[in-house]
Amino acid sequence: MVELLRQRGDEPAAPRRDELELLDAEAVRGMVRAVRPETVFHLAAQASVPASWEDPRGTLTENLETTLNVLEAVRQEAPEAAVVIAGSGEVYGRPERLPVTESAPLAPRNPYAVSKAACDLLGGQYAEVHGMRVVRLRAFNQAGPGQSDDYVVGTLARQVAEAELTGGGEAVLRLGNLDSARDFTDVRDSARAQLAASEVEAGTYNVCSGRAVKVRELVDLLSAAASVEVRVEVAPSRLRGDDVPEIRGSPERLRQRTGWQPQIPLERTVADAVDSWRERLRG
Repeated sequence: MVELLRQRGDEPAAPRRDELELLDAEAVRGMVRAVRPETVFHLAAQASVPASWEDPRGTLTENLETTLNVLEAVRQEAPEAAVVIAGSGEVYGRPERLPVTESAPLAPRNPYAVSKAACDLLGGQYAEVHGMRVVRLRAFNQAGPGQSDDYVVGTLARQVAEAELTGGGEAVLRLGNLDSARDFTDVRDSARAQLAASEVEAGTYNVCSGRAVKVRELVDLLSAAASVEVRVEVAPSRLRGDDVPEIRGSPERLRQRTGWQPQIPLERTVADAVDSWRERLRG
């Protein structure tokens, strides 16, 4: 997001993210008072589903509290500013029908999703009660260069890059259900969606491709990007009895309001993710 703003000529006014503690309400208010922003992009969160199971209390309280601090600071110091909250398609849980639209009920199924649903509702309350322009984005699976290995494409890309670096001749990927299908958007397209959303009226908007991709298709794309053989082993421990077979969202509302649509094909997303891990591991 910062890189996109710089390319557009908007040098972000706030310091680096490690210079502001979002759990400190007074510090957040002081920063907003000093900067007087026209737009606030709230992207910070504990965003790992597995980590949320390990620390549900921390995930719930910190994600909600940081969002509250941002909203309160803007309400008090820059009430005309737009606030774009980075939410998650996880809030929909097991979809009743596909594609998932913004009118679908919120039915989170893990602590992370519950925390994002709470932040989503909080943003809606500030828009409704205080008249603030709070835009709540519900992003489905995101992937691309720079992503950590906490996420499916990131961890698979890292395993491929590690296998290339060690010279073992093959990358062995231990996976669960290969037919599980999810909706992926390149993180750079997601950043463009954030920027586009800053210009629309308050409300909820999905950020997604509208297309579901199976895990086995991701493996094929990784094989095409790799310089070693990619082999898959199905790990029983990764198979989940309640796994949702397919999730895909509808991006139509954001597309109709802003003209946004994904531009980067998944082939490039996966290849760039592998390249990114190659660079990081060579260090």
